[in-house]
Amino acid sequence: MKNAVVLIPAAMQPIQGLIKAAHSQGVPQELLDLVHLRVSQINGCSFCVDGGLKSLRKLGVSDDRIGLVAAWRETPYYTDEERAALALAESVTRLADRADAVPDDVWDAAADHFNAEQLASILLWIAVTNLFNRLNAPIRQIAGAW
Repeated sequence: MKNAVVLIPAAMQPIQGLIKAAHSQGVPQELLDLVHLRVSQINGCSFCVDGGLKSLRKLGVSDDRIGLVAAWRETPYYTDEERAALALAESVTRLADRADAVPDDVWDAAADHFNAEQLASILLWIAVTNLFNRLNAPIRQIAGAW
């Protein structure tokens, strides 16, 4: 099956612009890739999980850090900054799971580690990842079909 974005070529340029904007505020690529992987795991998008794994491996990230991102709370492999970003990613991805979509403690922890521009970048990256998950998971885009 084709990637849904390929089916609407005019969508690719604006989406690429969002990706570029999300990368423009100095948030490390590794952190963005960890966020992408976690969001894609939550949404069950095998294509995007596969892409996240490959991106992290290309950056030289250890198997421990890649393999345990779903259990980041119970492992020693992540910095406080990464934990704050992962908690934010989970809350933003699961907006409907609670009345307070992003609890103050989650937001405050992220704000302790990132400036306003970086927070905006991380939020945009979470949104873009969710967009790709919602385009690829419904059409059962096959993992590894790059």
